Amino acid sequence: MTIAIRGRPLDQGLRTRVVQQLRATLGRLAVEPVAAQATFFDENGPKGGVALRCALTVRLPYRPPIRVEETAINARLAFDGSFAKLERELTQYRERDRERTRHPKKYYAARRLVSSETRNAATKPAPRRARAPARQGMSRRRV
Repeated sequence: MTIAIRGRPLDQGLRTRVVQQLRATLGRLAVEPVAAQATFFDENGPKGGVALRCALTVRLPYRPPIRVEETAINARLAFDGSFAKLERELTQYRERDRERTRHPKKYYAARRLVSSETRNAATKPAPRRARAPARQGMSRRRV
C-alpha cells in the first residue's frame, strides 16, 4: 500500500503522524488497501482564517474509494478532524462487511438446522405421553 501526501508543504512531525496513523488504521482492514492519499490545500490563499482543508482518500480493491474532508485553522486540526471521520467510515465499512459474511445462504442454514435437530433427537429419549384423566359424570352414549 502506498501513502501519498500532496498539496501544501508540511512539517516533518505532521508528515510522520499522517503516515503512522493511516498505516495503523488501514492495517486493521480485512482487505489490503491499494492506496491512501492525504491532500492538504489552502482554500483562500494568504488571507488567513478557517481555510486549510485536509482530504483523505482510501482506495480499496473492487470497491469505490472512501473520501473524507475537514476544514480547520491549521493543518494538524484539519487532519485530526478528517482522520476521525475516516475512522467512522471504516468502522461502518467493517460492520457492513461482517454482517454480509455472517448471513449464510438459506440452504446452508436449513441443512445445519436439520442436522442439529436430528443430532438432538438421537441423544434425547422420546418423551412419554401422559394419559388423559378419565372424565366423570359423562357417559359415552347419546340420548
